[in-house]
Amino acid sequence: MIAVVGESHASPEIAKLAEAVGAEVGRAGAVLVCGGLKGVMEAAARGAKSAGGTTIGILPSSKREDANPYVDYPIITGIGYARNKLVVKTGQAVIAVGGSYGTLSEIAFALGYKIPVVGLNTWQLIHHDGQMDREIHRVNTPKEAVALALKLAREARPEEPTEFRK
Repeated sequence: MIAVVGESHASPEIAKLAEAVGAEVGRAGAVLVCGGLKGVMEAAARGAKSAGGTTIGILPSSKREDANPYVDYPIITGIGYARNKLVVKTGQAVIAVGGSYGTLSEIAFALGYKIPVVGLNTWQLIHHDGQMDREIHRVNTPKEAVALALKLAREARPEEPTEFRK
Protein backbone atom coordinates (compact mmCIF):
# COMPACT_ATOMS: atom_id res chain seq x y z
CA MET A 1 0.00 0.00 0.00
CA ILE A 2 1.36 3.38 -1.05
CA ALA A 3 -0.03 6.54 0.58
CA VAL A 4 -0.18 9.58 -1.69
CA VAL A 5 -0.56 12.88 0.14
CA GLY A 6 -0.83 16.47 -1.02
CA GLU A 7 -2.91 19.61 -1.02
CA SER A 8 -6.67 19.62 -1.45
CA HIS A 9 -6.51 22.74 -3.65
CA ALA A 10 -3.89 21.62 -6.15
CA SER A 11 -2.67 23.66 -9.10
CA PRO A 12 -3.12 22.06 -12.53
CA GLU A 13 0.62 21.23 -12.57
CA ILE A 14 0.51 19.49 -9.18
CA ALA A 15 -2.74 17.67 -10.07
CA LYS A 16 -1.12 16.38 -13.27
CA LEU A 17 1.87 15.06 -11.30
CA ALA A 18 -0.46 13.43 -8.75
CA GLU A 19 -2.51 11.75 -11.47
CA ALA A 20 0.65 10.38 -13.05
CA VAL A 21 1.83 9.10 -9.64
CA GLY A 22 -1.53 7.38 -9.15
CA ALA A 23 -1.32 5.77 -12.59
CA GLU A 24 2.16 4.42 -11.78
CA VAL A 25 0.89 3.02 -8.46
CA GLY A 26 -2.01 1.35 -10.27
CA ARG A 27 0.24 -0.10 -12.99
CA ALA A 28 2.55 -1.49 -10.33
CA GLY A 29 -0.35 -3.39 -8.76
CA ALA A 30 -0.05 -1.53 -5.45
CA VAL A 31 -3.04 -0.16 -3.55
CA LEU A 32 -3.25 3.64 -3.41
CA VAL A 33 -4.20 5.12 -0.04
CA CYS A 34 -5.15 8.79 0.24
CA GLY A 35 -7.28 11.19 2.25
CA GLY A 36 -10.19 10.61 -0.13
CA LEU A 37 -11.07 14.23 -0.88
CA LYS A 38 -10.23 16.63 -3.76
CA GLY A 39 -6.99 18.03 -5.19
CA VAL A 40 -3.97 15.73 -5.08
CA MET A 41 -6.06 12.99 -3.47
CA GLU A 42 -8.64 12.95 -6.28
CA ALA A 43 -6.03 13.27 -9.03
CA ALA A 44 -3.95 10.40 -7.64
CA ALA A 45 -7.02 8.18 -7.20
CA ARG A 46 -8.17 9.01 -10.75
CA GLY A 47 -4.75 8.02 -12.07
CA ALA A 48 -4.75 4.76 -10.14
CA LYS A 49 -8.23 3.87 -11.40
CA SER A 50 -7.26 4.70 -15.00
CA ALA A 51 -4.49 2.09 -14.70
CA GLY A 52 -6.76 -0.56 -13.19
CA GLY A 53 -5.65 0.05 -9.60
CA THR A 54 -7.47 -0.08 -6.28
CA THR A 55 -7.96 2.98 -4.08
CA ILE A 56 -8.70 3.58 -0.41
CA GLY A 57 -9.78 7.00 0.86
CA ILE A 58 -9.53 7.68 4.59
CA LEU A 59 -12.02 10.50 5.09
CA PRO A 60 -11.89 13.14 7.81
CA SER A 61 -15.69 13.38 7.87
CA SER A 62 -18.56 11.11 8.83
CA LYS A 63 -20.09 11.11 5.34
CA ARG A 64 -19.29 8.53 2.67
CA GLU A 65 -20.53 11.02 0.05
CA ASP A 66 -17.51 13.25 0.75
CA ALA A 67 -15.21 10.75 -0.99
CA ASN A 68 -14.07 11.65 -4.47
CA PRO A 69 -15.57 9.47 -7.23
CA TYR A 70 -12.34 7.48 -7.71
CA VAL A 71 -12.23 6.01 -4.19
CA ASP A 72 -13.10 2.31 -4.16
CA TYR A 73 -13.09 1.90 -0.39
CA PRO A 74 -13.99 4.98 1.65
CA ILE A 75 -13.02 4.71 5.31
CA ILE A 76 -15.31 6.94 7.37
CA THR A 77 -13.56 8.35 10.44
CA GLY A 78 -15.34 11.48 11.64
CA ILE A 79 -12.07 12.56 13.30
CA GLY A 80 -11.16 15.52 11.11
CA TYR A 81 -7.56 15.94 10.14
CA ALA A 82 -6.42 13.56 12.85
CA ARG A 83 -7.08 11.09 10.03
CA ASN A 84 -3.74 12.20 8.53
CA LYS A 85 -2.03 9.79 10.91
CA LEU A 86 -4.25 6.94 9.64
CA VAL A 87 -3.43 7.71 6.00
CA VAL A 88 0.28 7.57 6.76
CA LYS A 89 0.15 4.49 8.98
CA THR A 90 -1.84 2.59 6.33
CA GLY A 91 0.82 3.17 3.70
CA GLN A 92 4.06 1.22 3.62
CA ALA A 93 5.62 4.29 2.01
CA VAL A 94 4.36 7.84 1.48
CA ILE A 95 4.62 9.92 -1.68
CA ALA A 96 4.11 13.63 -1.02
CA VAL A 97 3.10 15.63 -4.10
CA GLY A 98 3.05 19.39 -3.58
CA GLY A 99 1.36 20.13 -0.31
CA SER A 100 0.29 22.62 2.27
CA TYR A 101 0.26 22.33 6.07
CA GLY A 102 -1.85 19.16 6.17
CA THR A 103 0.72 17.51 3.91
CA LEU A 104 3.49 18.74 6.19
CA SER A 105 1.77 17.02 9.12
CA GLU A 106 1.57 13.78 7.13
CA ILE A 107 5.26 14.00 6.25
CA ALA A 108 6.08 14.58 9.93
CA PHE A 109 3.99 11.59 11.04
CA ALA A 110 5.62 9.36 8.45
CA LEU A 111 9.14 10.43 9.40
CA GLY A 112 8.32 9.98 13.09
CA TYR A 113 7.07 6.46 12.43
CA LYS A 114 10.06 5.62 10.20
CA ILE A 115 7.79 5.20 7.18
CA PRO A 116 9.71 6.15 4.02
CA VAL A 117 8.77 9.45 2.40
CA VAL A 118 9.32 10.26 -1.27
CA GLY A 119 8.88 13.90 -2.24
CA LEU A 120 7.80 15.27 -5.62
CA ASN A 121 7.65 19.11 -5.66
CA THR A 122 6.98 19.10 -1.92
CA TRP A 123 8.34 20.45 1.36
CA GLN A 124 12.03 20.65 2.19
CA LEU A 125 12.94 20.43 5.86
CA ILE A 126 15.93 22.07 7.49
CA HIS A 127 17.17 20.92 10.90
CA HIS A 128 17.75 23.41 13.70
CA ASP A 129 21.48 23.22 12.93
CA GLY A 130 20.83 24.47 9.38
CA GLN A 131 21.41 21.11 7.69
CA MET A 132 18.94 19.85 5.07
CA ASP A 133 16.90 16.83 6.20
CA ARG A 134 17.65 13.93 3.88
CA GLU A 135 14.81 11.69 5.07
CA ILE A 136 12.50 13.03 2.36
CA HIS A 137 13.78 11.24 -0.73
CA ARG A 138 13.42 13.88 -3.42
CA VAL A 139 12.66 12.80 -6.99
CA ASN A 140 11.87 14.59 -10.24
CA THR A 141 9.23 12.43 -11.93
CA PRO A 142 6.14 10.40 -11.00
CA LYS A 143 7.81 7.24 -12.35
CA GLU A 144 10.85 7.78 -10.09
CA ALA A 145 8.57 8.53 -7.14
CA VAL A 146 6.65 5.28 -7.39
CA ALA A 147 9.68 3.10 -8.19
CA LEU A 148 11.51 4.47 -5.15
CA ALA A 149 8.45 4.26 -2.88
CA LEU A 150 7.94 0.59 -3.80
CA LYS A 151 11.62 -0.17 -3.21
CA LEU A 152 11.64 1.63 0.15
CA ALA A 153 8.36 -0.01 1.21
CA ARG A 154 9.88 -3.46 0.64
CA GLU A 155 12.93 -2.53 2.72
CA ALA A 156 11.16 -0.58 5.50
CA ARG A 157 10.52 -1.70 9.02
CA PRO A 158 8.19 0.97 10.44
CA GLU A 159 8.00 1.13 14.20
CA GLU A 160 6.54 3.23 16.97
CA PRO A 161 8.73 6.23 17.71
CA THR A 162 10.20 6.22 21.19
CA GLU A 163 8.06 9.16 22.33
CA PHE A 164 4.85 7.23 21.54
CA ARG A 165 5.80 3.99 23.29
CA LYS A 166 4.22 3.11 26.64
